[in-house]
This record gives sequence, structure tokens and C-alpha cells, in this order.
Amino acid sequence: MDWLLKNADVYCPGGPRRADVLVRGGIIRRIAEAIPGGSGGEEVDLSGCVILPGLVDAHVHFREPGFTAKETIRTGSLAAAHGGFTTVCAMPNLSPVPDSAGHLAPELEAIRRDAVIRVLPYGAITVGEMGKELADMGSMAPFVAGFSDDGRGVQDGGMMRAAMLEAKRLGRVIAAHCEVNSLLRGGYVHEGRYAAAHGHKGICSESEWAQVARDVELARETGASYHACHISTKESVEVIRRAKAAGADVTCETGPHYLVFCEDDLQEDGRFKMNPPLRSAEDREALLAGIADGTIDMIATDHAPHEAQAKARGLAGSAMGVVGLETAFAAMYTHLVLPGRITLGRLVELMSSVPARRFGIRTGLEEGAPADLAAFDLKRGWTVDPDDFLSMGRATPFAGCRLHGKCLLTLAGGRIAYRERP
Repeated sequence: MDWLLKNADVYCPGGPRRADVLVRGGIIRRIAEAIPGGSGGEEVDLSGCVILPGLVDAHVHFREPGFTAKETIRTGSLAAAHGGFTTVCAMPNLSPVPDSAGHLAPELEAIRRDAVIRVLPYGAITVGEMGKELADMGSMAPFVAGFSDDGRGVQDGGMMRAAMLEAKRLGRVIAAHCEVNSLLRGGYVHEGRYAAAHGHKGICSESEWAQVARDVELARETGASYHACHISTKESVEVIRRAKAAGADVTCETGPHYLVFCEDDLQEDGRFKMNPPLRSAEDREALLAGIADGTIDMIATDHAPHEAQAKARGLAGSAMGVVGLETAFAAMYTHLVLPGRITLGRLVELMSSVPARRFGIRTGLEEGAPADLAAFDLKRGWTVDPDDFLSMGRATPFAGCRLHGKCLLTLAGGRIAYRERP
């Protein structure tokens, strides 16, 4: 299908400008003022809207193969498109764990069959994500965005060093879940005021930042490309800031929920339980400062759906993880751009161009590029109702929140991945 998108503010390199966009054969063929009708394709009037390069999420869980009662490639990619994403990188805590080309094959087949956007899998760092033996990284390298044991930190420094050297040889990124198991002590919320006041077991900040510190030093030693997933503590921000100043090839992400909520917002509800947990207000401010000064490179959702019953057991008993693809852009536009903390241009960097560049994904609104784009009505307010989600997951701390910025249309490779119904 070919398209002529009319009368939008198009976020091109160099900034937004009022223009029309002609898409033909899955490629952006022309961006210009007043492209005449009859140029080919269906005309869509996007007056009052902005067209952004397709959003890129470096950290999602689509649960297939192995856990399709929680999510599938089909439903996860539909949810991503609903939020304006055209590329996502899917984590490997699956069954089978993609730790070899053979074990990766079922996921690749599901992606080819069912994905409505580009889904790039991660390969595991270690066999079965057990931390004992390196995965067959070489056989997977042509097909993956990078390597991760997400959901588990690699406990042995020697194993992580070997993984970094192999990833460097293969030209791929190590994306690490940073968590020191010996410091967890059964915790499930932040070790802070709320845990103490309500009798919950806490997760200390050191369990995250200590492994971040180990890994960035290994990255500096090996010259590997290293990415720290879902950082949540002020110490992690400072460790990464220093590592970058020292010249290490290090990037990091945080999630929308860590930038909006903190332990003071916790409720006795599974929709506030994720790993790492919501930290202190001081941690949140450090993350916001890291977003503003460039220490934090990207925003990723860590979209982690579960069955309703798995999230219905309060903070103590619920599974870790919340969904985020369908609220991420609007939440960040509402809480970061509208109050003036960052510009829309910076948000596009955080949610599109920087993750795309880090993981070797072509994106951007320019002639000759693939037609991966999303149209948003930034003025439209809406209230988050999980029953409207296309994801199978419903647990989100944003439920009931009033947000601004609604995705109306997502094209992935020139094909409709999502279109709001009239």
C-alpha cells in the first residue's frame, strides 16, 4: 500500500517542518510542502499532528516461545505499534532460551510469521541463562541485536569478561541486567521508607550499582560495547557518567516508570511491582538529571506482561514486571516535555535515534529511508485504561493517569501496523 500523508509537522533531521510525506513501495520517496493529490496511494489528512520517526525500544519481553499465556509475538508487536514503535529488541528469557542458532530458530519463525513491526531478538550470554557456560554466540550473531541474560545478572566476572570479548569479536553489544544475587536477600521492593513502614523485604541499591560498576570496568578493559539495562539508582547514574568520561563504550537505559514514580507512590498492588523496583525520590531526580545531561542514552519500557492472576497477589506475592509499550511515549511527553524538562527533540533521540544507532537499526524521516514512522496528536489528552491495550498484559502503574499524546497511525516498512479507528 502506498500513502500520501498530508499537512503534518514532520520531524525531519534538523527539526520539524510542515510537510507532506509520500510513501511508495515501503520507502519514503518524497517529503515536501503540498505534494499534489494523485501522486499515488491513499491520502491521509494529519492536520494538527506530528509525524515522528518510528520509536525504537531496546528492551521488551514478548514471551514467545514458551510463555504465550502472557504475551505472543503477535500481541506484543501490535501493542508496540499502538504506542508508535516500529522496532523493538526482545529479551531471551524464553523456553527454549535462545543460546544457540537451533534454540533461536523458533523465535525467529514466530517473528517472521506474526510480527507487525520489526522485532530483533537478543541471544543469551550464557547457556540457559544459567551463568555457567558461554552461549553459542557466534552462531546467533547474524540474527540478533545483541546478547543478554536479562532477568538474571551474570554473577561471575570472568564469565562476563569472556562474553564481552566474544561480543566484541562478533561486533555485537552486551546488554546486561545488573543484579548481585547475594545482595537480594529475598527483597521485592526498594529498601527504603515504604518497605520499612509496611513490613516488606527490600532490595538494596547496591545490588544494582555494584554490578554496573564491575561491568563498566570490564568494558573499559576489553573495549567491548556495553549497555546497562533499566538503571534505577543514583549510584548507577554516577558510575556510568564516570565511565563515559573515561572513554568506555558504555550506554544505558531507564524506564518511564522510574522517571515518573518512586517508592512514595507505591500501593499494595502488583501493578507497582517490577525489577528493579521503584526507588527513592532522590534516585528519580538523579535519573532525570541523567536524562537531561546525556548520561542516560535511551528510554526503554522493559515491557513485561503477565497473566492477570500473576499480578493480583499484592506487592509480596505478584510476579515482577509491568507493561509499558502503549503508554511510554505519552507518559514521557506528558511528564518530561510538557513541563519543560527536555525538548521534544531530546525525547525523539531517547526513544528513536539513539537506540537505533546503538543497535544498528536504520531509522529516521528522510527520503530514501524505510517508511518506519508514527503520527501523534500531541494535543489529545487521554486516560490510561488497560482494557484498551492490545497487549495481553494489563498491569501498569499508569492505569488511570491522564496523559497527552495519542498515536493515530504507525507504518512499519510502509505497511499499516496500527491505525486508530474513526
